Amino acid sequence: MVVLKAASPPVPSVNKINNGTIKPLITPSPSSFINLDQGDPEVFRAYWRKKSEECTVVINGEDLMSYLSDTSNVCWFMLPELREAIQRLHRVVGNASAGIDKHIVVGTGSTQLFQAALFALSPSDSPIPINVVAASPYYSEYKDEVEILRSGLYRWGGDAREYDKNEEYIEVVTAPNNPCGSMRRGVANCEGEGKVIHDLAYYWPQYTPITQQYDHDLMLFTFSKCTGHAGSRIGWAIVKDIEVARKMTRFIQMSSIGVSKESQTRVAKIIGVICDSYEKIGSSLDSDELFFEYSKRKMRERWEKLRAVVDKSNLLSLAKYPKTYCTFTNHTSESYPAFAWMKCKGGIEDCESFMRNLKVFVRGGKRFGVDQKYARVSLLSRDDMFNEFLTRISNITSDRKYNLN
Repeated sequence: MVVLKAASPPVPSVNKINNGTIKPLITPSPSSFINLDQGDPEVFRAYWRKKSEECTVVINGEDLMSYLSDTSNVCWFMLPELREAIQRLHRVVGNASAGIDKHIVVGTGSTQLFQAALFALSPSDSPIPINVVAASPYYSEYKDEVEILRSGLYRWGGDAREYDKNEEYIEVVTAPNNPCGSMRRGVANCEGEGKVIHDLAYYWPQYTPITQQYDHDLMLFTFSKCTGHAGSRIGWAIVKDIEVARKMTRFIQMSSIGVSKESQTRVAKIIGVICDSYEKIGSSLDSDELFFEYSKRKMRERWEKLRAVVDKSNLLSLAKYPKTYCTFTNHTSESYPAFAWMKCKGGIEDCESFMRNLKVFVRGGKRFGVDQKYARVSLLSRDDMFNEFLTRISNITSDRKYNLN
C-alpha cells in the first residue's frame, strides 16, 4: 500500500528525501549562492503542510495497474475523477471554460503538452516546417523546446512582432506573460495563416486578477504553478477541436504511453480539497484556510517587500502593473507575478552577471529575446532564500564598486 500526502508532516530543521533518509535543510548564508533562476514553487509549502492529512491518498498494491482509464474519452489515459476535478476547479475560479463541449488532455506537465500541441497543429503534408513564434520577452524555454527535436514539422520563427513571412505559423501567447507578468494577446500581423497556443500557466488568482473566463481554441495549464506541486508533473490542455485533442493524445501515447495515475489521483484529491474549502465560505473557516487567499497574500507580501527595497536603489527597477477588478475575489488589485522582471541601470549592461556577483543566480534577458540589462528573478523560492535575496540587494548602492559587465 502506498500513501501519498500533499506534504511531509512538520519536522524541525529537516527535510525528507525519497529514500526515507533525513537531510538537513541548508539555510543560505551570506557566502552561499542563491538559485532564483528556476521557478521551483516552494513558496506555498507551509500551506500544504497544514493540509497534509486532508490531502492524503491511499493507493493499494493492486490499484491503478492498467494503461487504460476511460476508453470512452479522447484522452483514454486520463482518470475520470481528474477530468471532473479540473472542470470543477475552473468553475470555482472562473478563469477558463472547461465544460462538456471541451476536450481535456492530461500531460506530464505543460512542457509535454506544448510539444503535443505543436505536433497537433503542424500540417503533416507541408514541404517545409511551420514557424513557431512568440512576442518578446517570451518564455525562455520555448525556443529550446521547439528546436530540441529538430523536427521536420515545425521550427523556431523568432519574435512574433517581427514575423512578416507569407507562411503558416503557430503563435504562442503567454498570459500572464513569463517573464514580465503582463497580460498578452496575439500580435503576429502577416499574411500567413496563424494558429494560436494560449499558455495560461499563471492565470490563477494569486498571480493576477481574473478578468474573464477564457474560451480559446487551445489552452495550457499546469498544476505546478496553480498549487506549487511541481513534483507531481501534471498539466492539462483544454481543446475545442476533437481532432486536435486526438493528435495531442496520440503524441503523449507515443512519447510516454499516458500519464502516471498515481499523480493524477493525488492531483484530483488536492483540487477537491481546494474546491471543498470554497464551498464552506460563510462558515467559521479562516481566510488562510482558503488556498487562493493564502497564496495571493503570500505573493503580495513578497512583492511589497521587494518593491520597498528596489525603490531605494538607483541601480534596479521593476515592472509595474495596473490595478484591475478580479471576478474571483470581487476586489480590485494589481498583479503579483511569480517572477520579478528586473532591469539594471547605472551603467550595468548585464543584469545576470551583476546578480551573479552578489551570488544570486537569475535568468538573463537574452534568454527571453531582449536586452541583457533585464533579468528574471523567481519569487517562488523558500522564505529563507527570498529574505537573503532582499538582504543582498538592499546593500547595493551606486558608490560601491561592482564588476558591471
